[in-house]
Amino acid sequence: MFATLKRTAKLLRAPTQAERDMAYLNEAGDRYDLEARERNLNNRVANRGLGL
Repeated sequence: MFATLKRTAKLLRAPTQAERDMAYLNEAGDRYDLEARERNLNNRVANRGLGL
């Protein structure tokens, strides 16, 4: 019974920010796309720190 509840809870859990970022990076088609995506994530983190 508890195993079923644990499985259900795991399925309903929203992905963490780190998991979403990794999925975004994994979708890169080539090295240049990956570098652009990394810059995008780095800029987003920098802007968040500035309160933008």
